[in-house]
Amino acid sequence: MFRNVAELVQLAENQQKKISDVMIEQEAEVTGRPKKDIMEQMDKNLKVMEQAIERGIQGVHSHSGLTGGDAVLMKQYIEKGNTLSGKTILDAVSKAVATNEVNAAMGTICATPTAGSAGVVPGTLFAVKNVLNPSREEMVRFLFTSGAFGFVVANNASISGAAGGCQAEVGSAAGMAAAAIVEMAGGTPSQCAEAMAITLKNMLGLVCDPVAGLVEVPCVKRNAMGASNAMVAADMALAGIKSRIPCDEVIEAMFKIGQRMPTTLKETGQGGLAATPTGRKLEAKIFGMPMEHRD
Repeated sequence: MFRNVAELVQLAENQQKKISDVMIEQEAEVTGRPKKDIMEQMDKNLKVMEQAIERGIQGVHSHSGLTGGDAVLMKQYIEKGNTLSGKTILDAVSKAVATNEVNAAMGTICATPTAGSAGVVPGTLFAVKNVLNPSREEMVRFLFTSGAFGFVVANNASISGAAGGCQAEVGSAAGMAAAAIVEMAGGTPSQCAEAMAITLKNMLGLVCDPVAGLVEVPCVKRNAMGASNAMVAADMALAGIKSRIPCDEVIEAMFKIGQRMPTTLKETGQGGLAATPTGRKLEAKIFGMPMEHRD
């Protein structure tokens, strides 16, 4: 049983195993279920993610009209060629956006770790799939690796936007994805932790300010940025670059920042982008009155 990233990495290194192995074994121990059943359940989650991407990439729109169709635009842009950011990163962006557009359209997604941040992990996974050509088992393991780091964050800080801002949601999701990308690419457990740290520390302080209180604006596009952050951080870690601040300390810093963050910037829809003139106009258009006057 591991309580933090340092213990997780130590377990993996001492036993000469992958992070995903440690997480699978812990799940089996805690639940008392056979590893085969645990792998099959995670494969079902993977199928949900795949279906959400496939649906979103075809084009969906939310009932509010705030979001939809951006995944299609990005896909079309990639297909034209000569992109500035590179095909793999933008593929991750399009698939992350696709997933969150499905969420906004009341479709079925897999919360990783939350619905509002559900696009980052699958978006990056299905983008790097086209580069690394993993087996189905390796794709399932990607989810266990990301889950291991999410487990640590959830138990030592927060994955809730209402409790810690968007840094706790998209920030955590991006860190989870970065770590999983590193393992899939053949990196070490230590490099997985470095990728998590690099990602999360570059998303510290990110507020949760949903326009009209809906998980749409700016949430969908923040998943796009989280996915790109994860991809770059993974490459940095694989290159041998390390975070000067240990991963567990970055997680602790995120928790403390979230505690100090005002409630207006933690999913209440009372500050940040939600409180801009345009944000208020959109809110009034959708609901007919400001959030504070709604029953």
